[in-house]
Amino acid sequence: MTLRFVLAIGCLALASPGFAQGRVEVVTTTTDLRSLTEAVGGEHVMVTSLVPGSLDAEEYQSKPHDMLRLKNARMLVRVGLDYDLWLDRVLAQAGNRAIVRDGAGYVDASYAIAVLELGGMSVGPGDGHAHGSGNPHYWLDPRNAEIIAGTILEVLERIDPANAESYEANLSEFVSRLQPKLKEWEAKLAPLRGAPIVAYHNSWPYFARRFRLNLVGFIEMKPGVAPSASHLARLVETMRANGARIVVRDTREPERDVAFVAAKAGASIVTLGASVGSLPQAVDYISLIDANVNALASAAAGR
Repeated sequence: MTLRFVLAIGCLALASPGFAQGRVEVVTTTTDLRSLTEAVGGEHVMVTSLVPGSLDAEEYQSKPHDMLRLKNARMLVRVGLDYDLWLDRVLAQAGNRAIVRDGAGYVDASYAIAVLELGGMSVGPGDGHAHGSGNPHYWLDPRNAEIIAGTILEVLERIDPANAESYEANLSEFVSRLQPKLKEWEAKLAPLRGAPIVAYHNSWPYFARRFRLNLVGFIEMKPGVAPSASHLARLVETMRANGARIVVRDTREPERDVAFVAAKAGASIVTLGASVGSLPQAVDYISLIDANVNALASAAAGR
C-alpha cells in the first residue's frame, strides 16, 4: 500500500463526517430548526438546512442536491402546518423510509405547539401562501423553542439511544440559557405592550402574543398576495386611526410598499429577521430573537 493511497483514504474519511465521526446526519427545512437541533444534538449530530436563512421557506424551490441530502439523512425536522409543503415531493423522490411520515427519524416540529389562527383561510396555487392549517410561524415565540427542542430530543433518543444522556444535558443547558433571556426580552419590550403595529407578512402573531404586541394590519392582502393600491390606502387609514407608529418588515420582504405606508402614516420602519441567518447578527436561535427584540426596543425608545 503506497503512502499516496493511505493519505487519500485519510482525506476521504475527513471529507465524510458520517464516516469519520459517526454523527447522526440530520436535515432540517429551515435554519431555525437547524439551530435548535444543533443545540440539542451537540457534537453527536451533523445538521444541514435545506433553505438558507436568506430565502423564504414558504416560496422555496427545491434543488437537486436536496434529494441527495435526504437520501443520506437519519433524521428530518420540518416546520409543518403547510409551511414547507414542497418537501413532500422531494421526500417521495428520495425514498428514505427512515424520514418519511411515521418513520423513526421523522420530526414535525409543530407537534405539541398551541397553533394560532386555526380558522385561517387556505389558498390555492398562485394565490399566496397556505395558512389553512394555522399560522406556521410558531418558532418566533421563544417559549415554543423549548417545546420544539423537546420534540427533537425525543426523536434523537429514539434513533441514537447511546447518546441520550448527552442530548438531555444539552437540552437542559439550552433551556438554562433561554429562561433568563425571556425575562430580559419581556422587560425590553414592556414599553411596546399593546402598541399598534403593522407588518408586511403575517409572520409575527406568536411573537406578538408572547410580548403582548398589537398587530392591527398587514401590508399583504393575504399571506403571499401583494397589496393593491386600495388596500394600502385602507391600511394607512387604519394606522392613523389606531396610532400605529411602527411598520415591521422581514429582511426578505420588498421595501417599496412598507416605505409608502410608513411615510403616509408617519411611522418608523423596523427590519426584523424571521429566520436564523436572515440578519448578520442572527447566528443562532437566541441571537435571532435578541436582534428582533433589540430592534423593536430601539424603535420604542424613539417613538
